[in-house]
Amino acid sequence: MQPSAIRTATYPAAIFAVYVAASMLFPAAVDLYYGNDDWQVFVVCALATGAVALTIAAATRGSLPRGSTQTTFLVVVVLWVTLGAIGAVPFYAASLKLDLAEAVFESVSAITTTGSTVITGLDGLPPGLLLWRSLLQWIGGIGVVALGLFLLPLLKVGGFSYFRVESSDIENRPFERFISFLIALIGIYCLLTALCALGYAAGGMSNFDALNHALTTIATGGFSTHDASFGYFEGMTVLWVGTVFMLLAALPFSILVLLFVRGRLDALQDPQIRLFLAYVTAIVLALAVERRITTGLPFDEALATTAFNFTSIITTTGYASEDYTLWGPFAVALAFFATFLGGCSGSTSGGIKSYRFLILGSMLLNGLKLLIHPHSVQSLRYGNRVVDEEMQRSVVLFLTAFLASWVVSTLLLSLTGLDLLTSVTASLTALTNVGPGLGSVVGPAGNFTSLGDFAKWVLAATMLLGRLEILAVLVLFVPTFWRS
Repeated sequence: MQPSAIRTATYPAAIFAVYVAASMLFPAAVDLYYGNDDWQVFVVCALATGAVALTIAAATRGSLPRGSTQTTFLVVVVLWVTLGAIGAVPFYAASLKLDLAEAVFESVSAITTTGSTVITGLDGLPPGLLLWRSLLQWIGGIGVVALGLFLLPLLKVGGFSYFRVESSDIENRPFERFISFLIALIGIYCLLTALCALGYAAGGMSNFDALNHALTTIATGGFSTHDASFGYFEGMTVLWVGTVFMLLAALPFSILVLLFVRGRLDALQDPQIRLFLAYVTAIVLALAVERRITTGLPFDEALATTAFNFTSIITTTGYASEDYTLWGPFAVALAFFATFLGGCSGSTSGGIKSYRFLILGSMLLNGLKLLIHPHSVQSLRYGNRVVDEEMQRSVVLFLTAFLASWVVSTLLLSLTGLDLLTSVTASLTALTNVGPGLGSVVGPAGNFTSLGDFAKWVLAATMLLGRLEILAVLVLFVPTFWRS
């Protein structure tokens, strides 16, 4: 790879780092308003990281060569690693006294919208740090949408592109200018955040809590301002508000643009949306009925708590209103399998995602048909469109890499002395960007702070791997990638 490619990847990362550094002034202002001394930390971090980023941007600025596929892979990885590093600076420098591994873990968990945390005592944390955690997730969320809609489909390692994810009867681009779509996308992201905050406030949250939880709900990130997460709040209203907006955030944002800007109700006919809503509904109803029968819990309460907690798992948000592992073996089994699922392509959610299950199911069905009729020609369809071999290969490659990465990260965690359940579910929840795992250590009532530094570095790397759809990172370890 030419040195110019390194410069091509470094320049946009440095420019983006400047904006992230500037965003540190928001928590600084909040801390100053509440009289917390950490406002000085945020100001110093903003100036220092901003100055370094501007220096690097100036040094790498110039007439850049046209980007190749290799360069684009490098840009994606460098950009997210940079964001994780910049986000960690306030955590490391503030009054929390986190060590480097903990600061990076918290930052990477935020920007990948995973939601795992090493911080305890959230209820007494300075408001600026609480806002910084939420803001990082919100920034990471819009970055995830851009990644899923534009870059990863271009690299053919995951996701459907914006124009391929439309309803099957739409052949022309809905926006002639890319900038028009981008403005609409950011506008809808901000609008959903504002509506979610209003919903939370109407449900009884304080304005500060409503803002923070809205930022992390739309990002499907799951960071809360309280150790008890949603268990801190009373009533069912906030649970239903959270459930609705988590579902919206797990839908393709390209579809939301068509729906809100162009009024295209037919866009909701996208097959991946139907499958996503189908397995959310099936899991929630099955568990709610089981809890009603076995515990005698009123059905409205069983439905509300089940819908919230399992929508949170499936959309990879990671909130919890209570320890659902205490609901019995059926709930634990469902929670484990729900961790794999995820939302739709082009959303803020992680996981395997529903469109891959659709394609994989069709591939399995076609394979069975070929066993019966070996000489028949079986086309694989997504809605009314034929799925080409390249997309089929991408799905198989992703699932293979997913399983391999899960095994490797599990083995690495087990080297630190963690038990099998903790190792398996901690690596899985990091890879799918869900947040809580299972068991007393990393479960919904637990915390990642007791893990050793090596385990935290492993999980931070796994979170980045999962967020970048795995293949975009693994390709950097292929020797031919670095050859000119």
